[in-house]
Amino acid sequence: SHGNGGPVVGGALLGGLAGNAIGGDMDCSDRPYAARSYHDSFYGPVGQRHEWRHGRDRGYVVTTREYRRGHRWCRDFTQVVWRHGRELRRDGVACRRGGGEWEFQ
Repeated sequence: SHGNGGPVVGGALLGGLAGNAIGGDMDCSDRPYAARSYHDSFYGPVGQRHEWRHGRDRGYVVTTREYRRGHRWCRDFTQVVWRHGRELRRDGVACRRGGGEWEFQ
């Protein structure tokens, strides 16, 4: 745990956020909060909006569809981040690995 009541998620999603363009839309300190929303979005029903907030920054992620790509399940998603008063919108894809963890494509 972070000791500050922050969310704890699997390392793959958090690491994926750090190394992916979508993570560039948010401050490093926001990523653990956003990663929890991604986790809930990818493992939850398609079309449900999962919001996060950290200080003055906030955002949400919503998966828009689920489909098979070869033998893997994938989901399209939309991310919206409000950072320093600007709205940043980005679409992306995540697919499940063999172990069941989601990773950004």
